[in-house]
Order: sequence, then C-alpha cells, then structure tokens
Amino acid sequence: MTEKYDIISIGAHPDDVEVGTGGVLIKMAQMGYRTGIVYLTKGEMGTGGTPEVRSQESRKAAEIMQADLLETLDWGDTKLKDRPEYRYELAAIFRKYRPEIVLAPWMSGGHGKRQSHPDHRAAGKIVTNSIYYATFKKLPIQGEIHKVKALFHYFLPVEATPTFIVDITDQYELWMEALKAHASQFMNPEKSRDYLWSLETMARSFGAMAGVKYGQAFKIGEPLRIQDIFCLTRGKDETPCAFGKHPQNIKRDIQK
Repeated sequence: MTEKYDIISIGAHPDDVEVGTGGVLIKMAQMGYRTGIVYLTKGEMGTGGTPEVRSQESRKAAEIMQADLLETLDWGDTKLKDRPEYRYELAAIFRKYRPEIVLAPWMSGGHGKRQSHPDHRAAGKIVTNSIYYATFKKLPIQGEIHKVKALFHYFLPVEATPTFIVDITDQYELWMEALKAHASQFMNPEKSRDYLWSLETMARSFGAMAGVKYGQAFKIGEPLRIQDIFCLTRGKDETPCAFGKHPQNIKRDIQK
C-alpha cells in the first residue's frame, strides 16, 4: 500500500477542512487524485459534541468526500501554538505521506464577519514552518526529506483578495452532505446561527467572483512558478500548469 498522497488539507479542528476545502477535496478525488485530511486537535472545546462524537462525524464526512487518509492529532483545542515539537511532528507526517500540495488556514486576520479562531491562525503558522522543516536534513525528524510543491491557504479574511477560486458547482451537493455529517456542529438545534446558510452564501460569493455558481477561495503567500502561461487557459483534460501529470485510473487504497 502506497503512502503517497497528492494533496493534504490541514485543519485545527474536526470540520475545518470540510468548511474551507471540502468541495475542492471532493473535486480532486473525483479527478483521481489521492486526498488526505489531518486535524491538529480533537475539537474537545466545541460547543456541541464530544471528541468521540466528533471523531465519528469526521470519519463519515471523510467517506463522503472520498478521502484516502484521515488522521487526527491531539494538540489541544484552544491551545494550539507554533512550537518546535509540533513542527517536528507535522514535518514527519509530510515526509511520510509526501504530498505535492498542502492546504492550511490563513495565518492572520479574520474570516466571515468574525475574527479568526486563534487555533486557525496558529495552524497556518505551524503548517508553514513544518513544510520548511520537512526539507532540513539535520533536524531530528523521522523520514526522508520532502519538499511540498505548494501551500495554499483557506479561511481568508474579508480584506484578503483570493489568489484563485476553484469552481465547486458540480461538487456542491456532496459538499453539503459532508458538512451535515458534522451534525453536532451544523445540525445542532441548540445553536441559533444557520451555519450552512452562511457557508452556502460564502460559496456563492466566491463563485460570483469567478463567474460560476459556487466556489472555494485560496490565497498564496508567494507567486506560483509556471513554465507555460497557456496552461492557465486549458481544460481539465489537457496539460495542467504546475503539479505534474493528470492521474489516470488510480486505484484507491483507503487508509483511515
């Protein structure tokens, strides 16, 4: 069984990945890419659900999204900080699973109408530094060095202009299904806020920016290196821009 994954999305809490990147992960899985999810905490401080319940919900959502990997760490909900020991552990995960692309929360500001959760900002910093650490030969990190080709950030503050938006119109229904799998968070009658409506509205807003019905937005901290600018105008079945050949008939080995 191979442990190579094309794209891994990192979240501070169970459901972060679904909220910020769920539609994209579904789309990538449908295109044949191997996708993974890593949560840095068990979400034990959330208003609804227990760690056990949230773990079950995460597994259900991962199955809906056809994720090949689901891994949950226990670094403490509301206690995330960018520490060397966390960088080492996450860098070892990157070395083990060797993703080409990593998705992580944006590192500053807020998203939506609220200030971003401190854990989200901390997660972005930990991921950024862990990717760097994964390339260092002399650090005490298990595994062979690995260079992630690209880090894309989600959970963007309202003042941040997205670098790119992914069309998830065809994946919208499955995305909603994955979100509803987190019933303790999004289907909880004790919560007055309609989170699903908020997320649909945000997806519509991003989609409108790109001329599609629904979209998910990402920001890049540095410019992408592209050899052929015409790749930006090509369709999904033609040569992609930056991240290798389009996979064909990949056999899935589900690891959870």
